[in-house]
Amino acid sequence: MTKLQDLADKLAEDVLAAEAELGDDRFYEKIAKVLMAASPTFQEAFMTSIRVRLAERRGREFLNQALAARRGEVEEEPVAPVDFGGMGH
Repeated sequence: MTKLQDLADKLAEDVLAAEAELGDDRFYEKIAKVLMAASPTFQEAFMTSIRVRLAERRGREFLNQALAARRGEVEEEPVAPVDFGGMGH
């Protein structure tokens, strides 16, 4: 990773970790506005890290739900969202 990516990824990690304490699951959007005013390039790197981390979180939750269903820990298997033809990142 470049220094820019490293810094943006670390900030994304810290912001997502702070959201529970702040009670705001969209706090990263406020940080993004601050960054946009200072550096659009850094803001985009930050948002890329946020999107990747949120996607990983959703994927991991789905995996855990599927395993719990397979093991009989829950009754219903998770349902994957409809594929809208590559509309995500």
